[in-house]
Amino acid sequence: MEKSITSKCKKPIVVAIDFGTTFSGYAFSFSQNWGKVYTNHWQGGSLISHKAPTVLLLDSKAEFVSFGYEAEDKYATLAESGAHKDYYLFQRFKMILHQDEALHRKIKCKDLSGKMLEAIKVFSHSIRFLKDHLMEEIKKCMIIQEAEGEVDLEYVLTVPAIWGDKAKMFMREAAVGAGIKKEDLIIALEPEAASIYCQHLQFENEKQDLSATAMGVVKPGTKYMVVDLGGGTADITIHKKAEDNTLEELLPASGGPWGGKSVDDAFMKFLRDLAGEKAMDLLKEKSMEDYVEICRTFETKKRTILPDKNSAVTMTIPQTYFEFSKECHKVKDFKEIIEKSSVCEGKVKSSRGKIKWENDLFVQFYKRTINNIIKHMDDLFQEKQAQDVKIILMVGGFSECALVQKAVKEHFTQKKVIIPEEAGLAVLKGAVYFGHVPQAISRRSARHTYGIQTWPPFEKGIHPESKKIVMNGKDRCKDVFFKYVQKGESIYPGFKKSQIFNTLGVAKDVLECAVFISEDPNPLFIDERGCRKLGILKIPLNKGNKTSRGEMEETMIFGETELRVRAEDLFTGNVQEVTFDLLQE
Repeated sequence: MEKSITSKCKKPIVVAIDFGTTFSGYAFSFSQNWGKVYTNHWQGGSLISHKAPTVLLLDSKAEFVSFGYEAEDKYATLAESGAHKDYYLFQRFKMILHQDEALHRKIKCKDLSGKMLEAIKVFSHSIRFLKDHLMEEIKKCMIIQEAEGEVDLEYVLTVPAIWGDKAKMFMREAAVGAGIKKEDLIIALEPEAASIYCQHLQFENEKQDLSATAMGVVKPGTKYMVVDLGGGTADITIHKKAEDNTLEELLPASGGPWGGKSVDDAFMKFLRDLAGEKAMDLLKEKSMEDYVEICRTFETKKRTILPDKNSAVTMTIPQTYFEFSKECHKVKDFKEIIEKSSVCEGKVKSSRGKIKWENDLFVQFYKRTINNIIKHMDDLFQEKQAQDVKIILMVGGFSECALVQKAVKEHFTQKKVIIPEEAGLAVLKGAVYFGHVPQAISRRSARHTYGIQTWPPFEKGIHPESKKIVMNGKDRCKDVFFKYVQKGESIYPGFKKSQIFNTLGVAKDVLECAVFISEDPNPLFIDERGCRKLGILKIPLNKGNKTSRGEMEETMIFGETELRVRAEDLFTGNVQEVTFDLLQE
């Protein structure tokens, strides 16, 4: 890292929380030596990792009990006596935010047994645990030996770049609910954080056949694809190193639910299809500790399986799985179930508490996920901005999977594939860097076309008659999409677009204005296909601007990780932040 780059953060410490679908963690560094990033180690059984499972245990009153490996173990212990029925266990719940259109403040998520709870509580409990845990670790470092009370921290919370504005607002509200002050929190986009991190790394790994050329020393003007593969999502974009060594996003981030979780789902579906629905339900109900053990064992196996392995893949499976399966199928030997099962294809065997798959069948759990990733990368390489891209940077925990790495390298033989040694920590550590040097990203590409609803004078022959309305005695055209930013437009952080509203006739304390987004670069009307309402701007009015001379200038600020809005009373000159509610039902 260039020593000449100093932290731009005014606080002594930047903390990053990487809230993942399958694993979550935190990291921090001090402004005086911000390149040295501290992470934590979590332990569960024989597993030691830099992140903890994103698993939350709450009691019957929805109060916090534990998080991570401890939550899994505690729930398994409760299950032995049947006491787990009075508790909530949430795991892999982050993906509920992937459904941006249906997202609202009161949305609920389902726990392992099917019980429902407000998602905002689940997220806030989890973030609060990570916040409190990291605070203890910071104080334990003895670097802040005289720290009393709260330490002044800058928090950075990571989110997938493919998430919409609603999901980002939801995460911000959950973090504030966890005790993080709004003014102390910034949102970082995961592939951007990873890209920033990799600008400061030397990729000298002989196993990956890479030269000493690093992302940090590539020439300005170099483009590369960032492929961020996490537990829940694949988040893919194109970055370019600018002349001033900042990063420019050339294409809006895109992707889908093609992370490690989709492989887990395929594996668990196999076990369920093999044993039977009832057998798996009994396993979760009567031997939860064994169900958790299966999940942990597969997590290890999933990351270590080799693509060229010719021998069978073997996994130790708890005996209860076999017993419940035999009971439900009414057979004495589990081998009978395998022989009759259509999902085994004659390539599965069992003996002494183990199941063995022929390698080509086991890798089928990955096939659909990998194919979706490859296809999406192929599609992006057809875009004009990406046709000359020669480098693929793979980050995220799922990028550490050898099967994924091989598939990408074999399909894109003309590209240079770079995988940092700590691919799973690239987002987390990069988020810390982002907190110190937020100006590292100089340009972003608009994910949607943004605009508002307007009623311009009706023009015959241009506007359809069906849109004609009369307002204050004048013909107007309703539902017109007034464009602020076009999809794919290159915008710098702080890019502003304003519109003046006349408050004449407004008899309320608040002037409301709907903001719309569209997948079309040039939408004409707000009710076209591909257009939808993003949220409502609520501009406070006072007695001074509810007169005939009242005018408000509403300014939307683009190009940052979150959309910001402010309003200026042109009569009084007062400027205020505007409430932009995206999460109404």
